[in-house]
Amino acid sequence: MNSRMAASSSRVMLGPLVAAIDQGTSSTRFLVFNAKTAELLSHHQVEINQSFPKEGWVEEDPKEILQSVYECMERTCEKLTQLNVDISNIKAIGVTNQRETTLVWDKETGEALYNAIVWLDLRTQSTVERLINKTPGRNKNHLKHKTGLPISTYFSAVKLRWLMDNVDEVAEAVLTHRAMFGTVDSWLIWCLTGGKSGGVHCTDVTNASRTMLFNIHTLDWDPELCKYFDIPMEILPKVRSSSEIYGLMKICSSLKSGCLSGIPISGCLGDQSAALVGQMCFQEGQAKNTYGTGCFLLRNTGAKPVMSEHGLLTTVAYKLGRDKPACYALEGSVAIAGAVVRWLKDNLGIIQTSTELEKLAASVGTSYGCYFVPAFSGLYAPYWEPSARGIICGLTQFTNKSHLAFAALEAVCFQTREILDAMNQDSGIPLTQLQVDGGMTSNRLLMQLQADILCIPVVKPSMPETTALGAAMAAGAAEGVSVWSLRPEDLSEVTSEKFEPQINPEESEFRYARWKKAVQRAMNWETTEPISNGNGETSIFSSVPLGFYILGSMLMLIGAKYIAGHK
Repeated sequence: MNSRMAASSSRVMLGPLVAAIDQGTSSTRFLVFNAKTAELLSHHQVEINQSFPKEGWVEEDPKEILQSVYECMERTCEKLTQLNVDISNIKAIGVTNQRETTLVWDKETGEALYNAIVWLDLRTQSTVERLINKTPGRNKNHLKHKTGLPISTYFSAVKLRWLMDNVDEVAEAVLTHRAMFGTVDSWLIWCLTGGKSGGVHCTDVTNASRTMLFNIHTLDWDPELCKYFDIPMEILPKVRSSSEIYGLMKICSSLKSGCLSGIPISGCLGDQSAALVGQMCFQEGQAKNTYGTGCFLLRNTGAKPVMSEHGLLTTVAYKLGRDKPACYALEGSVAIAGAVVRWLKDNLGIIQTSTELEKLAASVGTSYGCYFVPAFSGLYAPYWEPSARGIICGLTQFTNKSHLAFAALEAVCFQTREILDAMNQDSGIPLTQLQVDGGMTSNRLLMQLQADILCIPVVKPSMPETTALGAAMAAGAAEGVSVWSLRPEDLSEVTSEKFEPQINPEESEFRYARWKKAVQRAMNWETTEPISNGNGETSIFSSVPLGFYILGSMLMLIGAKYIAGHK
């Protein structure tokens, strides 16, 4: 109510506004900020459906993603009008997105040629194993000197390779020079700037650095990498900085959001880089952790890429302007954080809403020796072990769903601790406090647990939308827009809440050691390498569980027939 009154009484005084499209794995948001105060004026959110066509496959509908952006824009514009805010004050729009998620579309029809393959997807595991097997010494870090990344199912190049190998429409569009590849940012910018009628096909350095096709030193697509994956360079978007005018919005004028037509799209950052910017981590050594579908800890390493010796990724943090230097970060990625809450809700039905998880866990205040490793998509940093699978261990007759809820929250904290340890080893300078953001930070029990398990304070900003804020900052600061100052002295002071560790370090270390033991149990569970039967053909018994299942079924059938015949 207060914000409504404030907005209506100060319509003239608001000054320039900047909007951000935040397209995440589980939802899309459109948010509008005051460029002078960084205050969030209004926003709208729409959930995105994920489909799981086969085990380990995760897809989203590109049309639905685009539609969700239009809907969020429309609803936010309506809300602003109700608040008596003049929409024509919006001077720029930034885009931030789920990274690595891969799309291919037809530039002549404007249609996507297959669903978006989401970053979590595991279908490329056999492609990855094939690629690793052809490297000298079967080394998954073979391309790391150029890309900063291990060869993994996580990154876009292997997803694109799979699309070209397995989807006829994609293969044909590549042959006839109609195919366009992009991550979600590229798809949205292309569609929003005109699509097949002159849409701009571009990406920024942060998203490009997650493809395995981009050289993080030259800051451009690398011909050798493209040749390694056998991907034609003509289908790739043009790489731009994270803060410059890419093109102007083109939206149907009959819609309320039609008044956004002509506004420059001038900021683009992968979601984790955007959160780093939104948390104002511009100094070397500053770090933030985002708790979303996955968990992503980034530490600013300055103007030089630092190669990790402990399983972290080297990534481009941001490049805030065409003539500005690139800044790099070390990153630890956890595949499953918030997704574990979704799993407990949708798959097990233990909770109805995510807020229930906190209540359940708080009701016991301990996991009672139960440990949960949610390796649903293998383990990412610092292990990079696609064969790992989820495991719940340490169960007794006393264990109930409240202990499992607590163990699920602890799992998020333990995974963050593993990454922080690796980061401290790589940099040699231990982090003294951790800045946090993302949807899960509203869970106060989780934040306290995180401080206890890390043994350092956890600092949460009072405005949790730091990812969208980072995209808005990049857009508002772009040359030709210049309504947002990124000078440290001009940046708004962010109010925050601090969670101090409350348990003794010995207790924390004991629980962490047990967690590490559980992780070892989760390793090497799955193997996709089919066992050949000697003549090049693979046997159905190459999968041991499947082999037992088929063998068991056959024996039961024979047994049933035998019993039937002896009645």
